[in-house]
Amino acid sequence: MTRALLIAGPASGQGKTSLTCALARRLRAQGQRVRAFKVGPDFIDPGFLLDATNAPVRNLDLWMVGEAECRRELARAAAQADWLLVEGAMGLYDGTPSAADLAARLGLPVLIVIDASAMAETFGALALGLQAHGRTRGLHVAGAMANRVASPGHARMLAGSLPEGLPWWGHLGRATTALPERHLGLVQAQELQAGLDDAWAALDAALVLEADALQALPAWQPPPLEAAPPIEPLLAGHRIAVARDAAFSFCYEANLDVLRALGAEVQTFSPLADEAVPEGCDGVYLPGGYPELHAAALAACHRFMGSLRTHHAQGRPIVAECGGMMVCARVLRTLDGEDHPMAGLLDATAVMGERLAGIGLHHWDTALGSLRGHVFHYGRLEAGPTLRPTHLTQPRRYGGPEAVYQQGRLTASFFHGYFASAPEVVAGVFGRG
Repeated sequence: MTRALLIAGPASGQGKTSLTCALARRLRAQGQRVRAFKVGPDFIDPGFLLDATNAPVRNLDLWMVGEAECRRELARAAAQADWLLVEGAMGLYDGTPSAADLAARLGLPVLIVIDASAMAETFGALALGLQAHGRTRGLHVAGAMANRVASPGHARMLAGSLPEGLPWWGHLGRATTALPERHLGLVQAQELQAGLDDAWAALDAALVLEADALQALPAWQPPPLEAAPPIEPLLAGHRIAVARDAAFSFCYEANLDVLRALGAEVQTFSPLADEAVPEGCDGVYLPGGYPELHAAALAACHRFMGSLRTHHAQGRPIVAECGGMMVCARVLRTLDGEDHPMAGLLDATAVMGERLAGIGLHHWDTALGSLRGHVFHYGRLEAGPTLRPTHLTQPRRYGGPEAVYQQGRLTASFFHGYFASAPEVVAGVFGRG
């Protein structure tokens, strides 16, 4: 029997990641097999979910991933797990599609988490509002939990404020160790190392669960499935080098799965360790990440920079997303105003900003198909006189388009593509031409 929950709240910052990870670790300590998912485009939270579950984490999004693939991902995981925990994004009803849309479409019960640090009985009113709004959408709210609870007395007050029919699942006290944040969200799990163990211990000590509520949750029934469309091995015989380290960490594991399904061999390397682009590779994938935090170190990685220039000069494909594109510029200017020389494949200066410059779901329409994905960046590109966009991505709903630059076989943009949405497009940009 597999049980499933979508953990959501009224807004960002309510403690969804903390609660999902704490719940996953508690269930695992009880001998349960747990798989976790993240709603929407996100590279950071899945790292914490991966550490908490010790199992692969995938993103779910009705538009970017597609409803059919979301169903398949959940069904595959359900065959191997006792619990499926899906962490929501932003507020429960935020966005189109929202976490609520996904929960209703896939039959996932919702556990509401609310930061109750500055409230008392209003907790019940807020939880009831989220539940009542969900009824109009066919949503089942399984219960509510409170985060940052000050004391047992505070917890009793919050629990007592819930109306009949909305179960109290427990609470998280004010943990002495919090998950640290920076401009794009939480500090990445892989950067915290030993400090993460302290955070897990603090969260476990702060977690008070109502065991009866967990046991009362009925088994989740996987929705009807459609067979996955076949992917032609259009990159058979290709070897794709993928940058993977603290500067290039924003990569969907599903993207690497697609490259392999296309027939390519995937080989990872670390630019930050000054590793050269692997000799003889057919293409290079530079995902996004935090190059701005490592700009001085990257500028000193002459072996990597030289091999990237050589690869480009040989007319071999490079796909550079967001931070990966910034490394392809002539210069990366950090928030302190310092300029750091980069690869110089684009006639541009990449400039880090203090304000969000782009966010939202996007699609890039090409002759080979429409590649779906998202943008989320604080940086901008100041193009020189020789650099002009060759294409523009289009936003799903709000915001402006994002430029796509193609210089030789280099394809660069702030746009993060979700490769499974259009494998033919991916094969086209990585192909030998």
